[in-house]
Amino acid sequence: MIRMEQNRRERRQGQAVVRGSLVPSSTHDQRLLARQGSSDWVHMDPWRVMRIQAEFVEGFGQLAELPPAVTVFGSARTPGDSPDYVMGRALGQALAEAGYAVITGGGPGVMEAANRGARDVEGAISVGLGIELPFEQRMNDFVDLGIEFRYFFVRKTMFVKYSCGFIALPGGFGTLDELFEALTLVQTHKVTSFPVVLVGSDFWGGLLDWIKSSLLGTGKIASHDLDLITVTDDIDDAVRIIVESDRARSRQRQEEIEAAAGHTAEPQ
Repeated sequence: MIRMEQNRRERRQGQAVVRGSLVPSSTHDQRLLARQGSSDWVHMDPWRVMRIQAEFVEGFGQLAELPPAVTVFGSARTPGDSPDYVMGRALGQALAEAGYAVITGGGPGVMEAANRGARDVEGAISVGLGIELPFEQRMNDFVDLGIEFRYFFVRKTMFVKYSCGFIALPGGFGTLDELFEALTLVQTHKVTSFPVVLVGSDFWGGLLDWIKSSLLGTGKIASHDLDLITVTDDIDDAVRIIVESDRARSRQRQEEIEAAAGHTAEPQ
């Protein structure tokens, strides 16, 4: 039997117990109320948890009353006179005319184009969910509601939670990151009835060929996983896919509500 040292220092810190050399020389209250001291505490993990929580609360609060929305991804490096920018603006306008708010990452390039297209439609809502980066990237001027996040994973949650689907235009690593995260969530049924549409067959065709040959061809995914992705060059077709999926989800939800109500009404 191992005996604990009788004189070993011990302190409770919330739900934790610390002993010996782990006991700090001052209490949290002392450090909080001290007039001067190190500011390193604002960068420590316990404080980060509170800051992460605050970001979730802020995002949920700002977006909770948003109408049905679609997230558009694409490169921040797309120039304003490029075909991709023109396509992004047309897509934003078409989504807004179909009754959807348009959500982007809030930056320049294709994101700006989609936000701008939404702003072309009277009464539409244009949303930008920005991210703190080591280089300057301001919120574009066509955003009605803009939220800046410190953490990518909080921002990604907002993209998925408040969208009826994703549409990806040509983009870089960030676009690919969001694309494959969305596909993983749909594949694992974390989200359902969530269409993922890639606009631009010339750009996305090589990736789709690689998925078919290297992933499906070696058994890394199932054949039905390919059905999670739609590639098109037609803006109207992309919007149609979103609308049809949204309607199917609404019908399913209504049927579930009616079934639950009928079950409750049955005599016991």
